[in-house]
Amino acid sequence: MGSDCLFCRIVAGEIPATVVRETETTLAFRDIDPKAPVHVLVIPKEHYADVATLAQGDPALAADVLATSAAVAEDEGLLGDGFRLMFNTGVYGGQEVFHVHAHLLGGAPLGPMLARNLA
Repeated sequence: MGSDCLFCRIVAGEIPATVVRETETTLAFRDIDPKAPVHVLVIPKEHYADVATLAQGDPALAADVLATSAAVAEDEGLLGDGFRLMFNTGVYGGQEVFHVHAHLLGGAPLGPMLARNLA
Protein backbone atom coordinates (compact mmCIF):
# COMPACT_ATOMS: atom_id res chain seq x y z
CA MET A 1 0.00 0.00 0.00
CA GLY A 2 2.73 2.43 0.88
CA SER A 3 4.95 3.70 3.62
CA ASP A 4 2.07 4.93 5.79
CA CYS A 5 0.68 1.47 6.62
CA LEU A 6 2.25 0.10 9.81
CA PHE A 7 1.64 -3.55 8.93
CA CYS A 8 2.88 -3.15 5.34
CA ARG A 9 6.07 -1.74 6.83
CA ILE A 10 6.35 -4.77 9.16
CA VAL A 11 5.88 -7.09 6.17
CA ALA A 12 8.59 -5.15 4.30
CA GLY A 13 10.97 -5.56 7.26
CA GLU A 14 11.15 -1.81 7.90
CA ILE A 15 9.69 -2.15 11.40
CA PRO A 16 10.73 -5.03 13.67
CA ALA A 17 8.21 -7.53 15.00
CA THR A 18 8.40 -10.75 16.97
CA VAL A 19 7.33 -13.12 14.21
CA VAL A 20 5.92 -16.48 15.30
CA ARG A 21 4.95 -17.82 11.87
CA GLU A 22 5.40 -16.77 8.28
CA THR A 23 4.00 -18.27 5.10
CA GLU A 24 4.21 -17.15 1.51
CA THR A 25 1.03 -15.10 1.97
CA THR A 26 0.72 -14.39 5.72
CA LEU A 27 2.65 -13.12 8.71
CA ALA A 28 1.92 -13.75 12.40
CA PHE A 29 3.59 -11.72 15.12
CA ARG A 30 3.14 -10.88 18.80
CA ASP A 31 1.05 -7.84 19.67
CA ILE A 32 3.14 -5.13 21.35
CA ASP A 33 0.30 -4.40 23.82
CA PRO A 34 -1.04 -7.89 24.64
CA LYS A 35 -4.53 -8.28 26.08
CA ALA A 36 -4.03 -11.95 27.01
CA PRO A 37 -1.08 -14.23 27.80
CA VAL A 38 -1.04 -15.13 24.10
CA HIS A 39 -1.89 -12.26 21.75
CA VAL A 40 -0.74 -12.74 18.18
CA LEU A 41 -1.73 -10.71 15.15
CA VAL A 42 -2.19 -12.64 11.90
CA ILE A 43 -2.15 -10.60 8.70
CA PRO A 44 -2.09 -11.17 4.97
CA LYS A 45 1.11 -9.81 3.45
CA GLU A 46 -0.97 -8.12 0.77
CA HIS A 47 -2.76 -4.97 1.91
CA TYR A 48 -6.51 -5.10 2.45
CA ALA A 49 -8.14 -2.50 4.68
CA ASP A 50 -10.45 -4.87 6.60
CA VAL A 51 -11.78 -8.40 6.73
CA ALA A 52 -14.84 -7.65 4.57
CA THR A 53 -12.65 -6.25 1.79
CA LEU A 54 -10.33 -9.25 2.06
CA ALA A 55 -13.14 -11.82 2.01
CA GLN A 56 -14.74 -10.20 -1.03
CA GLY A 57 -11.49 -9.48 -2.86
CA ASP A 58 -9.51 -12.67 -2.26
CA PRO A 59 -11.35 -15.51 -0.51
CA ALA A 60 -8.32 -17.81 -0.88
CA LEU A 61 -6.13 -15.31 0.97
CA ALA A 62 -8.79 -14.99 3.68
CA ALA A 63 -8.59 -18.78 4.05
CA ASP A 64 -4.80 -18.51 4.35
CA VAL A 65 -5.21 -16.07 7.24
CA LEU A 66 -7.54 -18.54 9.00
CA ALA A 67 -5.20 -21.47 8.34
CA THR A 68 -2.23 -19.53 9.72
CA SER A 69 -4.30 -18.54 12.76
CA ALA A 70 -5.14 -22.20 13.43
CA ALA A 71 -1.49 -23.23 13.05
CA VAL A 72 -0.37 -20.52 15.48
CA ALA A 73 -3.07 -21.56 17.96
CA GLU A 74 -1.71 -25.09 17.80
CA ASP A 75 1.91 -23.93 18.11
CA GLU A 76 0.99 -21.82 21.16
CA GLY A 77 -0.79 -24.75 22.85
CA LEU A 78 -4.24 -23.16 22.70
CA LEU A 79 -6.26 -25.93 21.07
CA GLY A 80 -7.09 -27.77 24.30
CA ASP A 81 -8.57 -24.94 26.35
CA GLY A 82 -9.63 -22.74 23.45
CA PHE A 83 -8.91 -19.30 22.12
CA ARG A 84 -10.58 -16.28 20.55
CA LEU A 85 -10.00 -15.15 16.98
CA MET A 86 -11.26 -11.63 16.40
CA PHE A 87 -11.28 -9.16 13.51
CA ASN A 88 -12.01 -5.54 14.43
CA THR A 89 -13.55 -3.82 11.40
CA GLY A 90 -14.14 -0.10 11.02
CA VAL A 91 -14.34 2.63 13.61
CA TYR A 92 -17.33 1.14 15.45
CA GLY A 93 -15.58 -2.24 15.52
CA GLY A 94 -12.52 -0.73 17.19
CA GLN A 95 -10.14 -1.10 14.24
CA GLU A 96 -7.03 1.00 14.79
CA VAL A 97 -4.71 -0.19 12.02
CA PHE A 98 -6.45 -0.30 8.65
CA HIS A 99 -4.66 -3.38 7.34
CA VAL A 100 -6.80 -6.43 8.04
CA HIS A 101 -5.54 -8.43 11.00
CA ALA A 102 -6.86 -11.21 13.18
CA HIS A 103 -6.26 -11.03 16.91
CA LEU A 104 -5.51 -14.53 18.23
CA LEU A 105 -6.02 -14.43 22.00
CA GLY A 106 -5.69 -17.19 24.56
CA GLY A 107 -3.76 -18.71 27.39
CA ALA A 108 -6.31 -17.77 30.08
CA PRO A 109 -10.09 -17.34 30.41
CA LEU A 110 -10.98 -14.33 28.27
CA GLY A 111 -14.28 -13.26 29.80
CA PRO A 112 -17.24 -11.76 27.95
CA MET A 113 -17.12 -10.69 24.34
CA LEU A 114 -17.88 -7.05 25.21
CA ALA A 115 -16.61 -5.13 28.20
CA ARG A 116 -19.95 -3.39 28.69
CA ASN A 117 -23.55 -3.69 27.62
CA LEU A 118 -24.17 -1.52 24.57
CA ALA A 119 -27.98 -1.82 24.64
